[in-house]
Amino acid sequence: MVGIVIVSHSQKLAEGVMEVAQMTAANVPIAAAGGLENGELGTSYDKIKNAVESIYTDDGVIVLADIGSAVMTTEMVLEDIELDNVKLVDCPLVEGAVVAAVDSVGGRTLNEIINKLENEM
Repeated sequence: MVGIVIVSHSQKLAEGVMEVAQMTAANVPIAAAGGLENGELGTSYDKIKNAVESIYTDDGVIVLADIGSAVMTTEMVLEDIELDNVKLVDCPLVEGAVVAAVDSVGGRTLNEIINKLENEM
């Protein structure tokens, strides 16, 4: 099953998006990487890296990020990690997470989900 990582400047926002996605697809592997380690607003390289690694399987991981430095930090993490099939997708955060979660539980592949998120949203 394809995993999903939600990256946000806010821990509460990342966890909230994760909660909504899990409401529609309870068994989806999903992790939130929001805010800094001290709970303040910001983006943490280590939180993103740990979130990806915590749910990674050969099926792959889709990473969705809110804005600005969340996207840039995610790009740095993805350049540094040595895992295949981890992709940052540009789409609406909440809607994308829900669609990705439902499609993942429904057995769609990483590329099928990415195609849907990028071309149908």
